[in-house]
Amino acid sequence: MSRFVAIGLVMGALGIAGACGGAGTSKGPSSPDVWAVVNGTELKRDHVERLYRTMLNSEAGTPTEEEALSAKLSILEDMINDEILIARATGLKIVPTDDEITKAVAEQRGQMTEEAFTKQLSDRRITPDEFRQEVRRELIVRKVVEKEITEKVAVSDAEITAFFEKNRDTFNVRERQYHLAQIVVNSQPNPQVANRRGDDAATPEQAQRKVTMLTERLRTGDSFADLAVDFSEDPQSSQNGGDIGFVPQSRIDAAPPQLRQAVMAMKPGQVSTVNAGTQVTILALVAIQEPGQREISNPEVKEAISKGLKDRRLQLMQNAFMSRVRNEASVVNYLARQIVDGAGKAADAAINK
Repeated sequence: MSRFVAIGLVMGALGIAGACGGAGTSKGPSSPDVWAVVNGTELKRDHVERLYRTMLNSEAGTPTEEEALSAKLSILEDMINDEILIARATGLKIVPTDDEITKAVAEQRGQMTEEAFTKQLSDRRITPDEFRQEVRRELIVRKVVEKEITEKVAVSDAEITAFFEKNRDTFNVRERQYHLAQIVVNSQPNPQVANRRGDDAATPEQAQRKVTMLTERLRTGDSFADLAVDFSEDPQSSQNGGDIGFVPQSRIDAAPPQLRQAVMAMKPGQVSTVNAGTQVTILALVAIQEPGQREISNPEVKEAISKGLKDRRLQLMQNAFMSRVRNEASVVNYLARQIVDGAGKAADAAINK
């Protein structure tokens, strides 16, 4: 189930800083159900609670009061940032089409049947229309980020060449290396799963169904990177589309036998499934590098430098852009005020019941 947390990289970088800030007023909310106000738009408790229910995992037990409050505060902060970006969509004339929303809903549903999906929404007290509205908001935010941030970040050939000349020795490969990517599925619950959909396989049965679904989607041509971002339960590599970079032969030789055998048996472009205890790893061999000096004329070298420089610049741009638009907005986070005034506690209405 998606947690509906759009552009998590941006929001995670901001954290809760400025939770009560912005150019807001000091007077209280119009009602106890108003947890924040963004440029005059009220964000209410029931919306936060609805999103909170999507991230609850019954297998992980009942959260403590502090855990529940922390999760709700984080969700509210994401909603505040989303609301700021959604307001910018009007000026940019960004309006998702019905077909785009329908496609996004289908992608979020994955391989679940319509009946099973509807039941899951019902169990968490979310209507299909509410789900569709959240998906629409998420699409708007992504489109705004792409327009305002991603499209503006570029790296020149001169910058790539300068980086290569300064770091030439790092492109001297001293032993064979394997460029690997992975999608990790764990059969134990993980309340902190960090993939784009907040998707977590909490039991061996769920893990098996998830692996089967991912394998089938890869077989029919779905992007490995997109599936890793959406479904991988490894918090580090999932954000990079499953990419774990180049791994030297010495590390492969020291790896567990099943992993070593899988890597050595694959050819570039192939995928293999490795089982290790409670974890299943869908492993992709992207490329193999033989020892020797790599030159800037090598397309892989140029692409790797370009991607690295662009990713760093994109991260900086995201942080700066969100800080700027947050400062320009009128924001009051009443839930954060309650928690601060209550020395780590809040009114009963803010606590999971």
